Amino acid sequence: MNITDTITKLQHRLQQPLPGLAAQNNMAARVRELPAELPADAKQSAVLALLFPKNEALNLLLIKRVADGKAHSGQISFPGGRRDDTDDGLQHTALRETQEEVGIAPDKIQVLGALTSLYIPVSYSNVFPFLGYTHTLPQYVLSANEVQYTLEVPLHDFFAPERKIVTHITPEAFPHITLKAPAYQWNDNHLIWGATAMIIAELEAVMGDL
Repeated sequence: MNITDTITKLQHRLQQPLPGLAAQNNMAARVRELPAELPADAKQSAVLALLFPKNEALNLLLIKRVADGKAHSGQISFPGGRRDDTDDGLQHTALRETQEEVGIAPDKIQVLGALTSLYIPVSYSNVFPFLGYTHTLPQYVLSANEVQYTLEVPLHDFFAPERKIVTHITPEAFPHITLKAPAYQWNDNHLIWGATAMIIAELEAVMGDL
């Protein structure tokens, strides 16, 4: 299946019922446990999982966040952040944050649909992931205050079974805590875990249905 056909089928698949929590939980790791009920005043955030063609393969964009002492300091994640009052919905939030953090304009991105939202207790945020596609190789302008660098990972390699490990992780923002957690190991220097890994796990399940 070529990339164009994959994107068309993926867009259609996202309109159907999603794997949701069952898929996310395959890579679940939490510094704090989920509450019995999600807080009514939880902050709303949105992220964008951006796909693009490179070397004749479908790639996924990830970013390395700066070490700033905040809840997700230094982690590998997707571009994204908190919803502003001026945002016209959460999709707008995801696109705006992507432009602010990595410099990709919204008019370069085709939004394919949404994945399942998830609550992150450590940042008191309900996160809404969107899946996007750009047909050209991204040109980045990074926000020095938020992003150290980008990672471009080909999905066929990233989803290989040997990438999934269980390891001990000490979050930069919580040096007194060590978790035994599932993660995607991209290479010796990059572990993707927590909410980002949970979102990717659902994306992997959706891709497996194509």
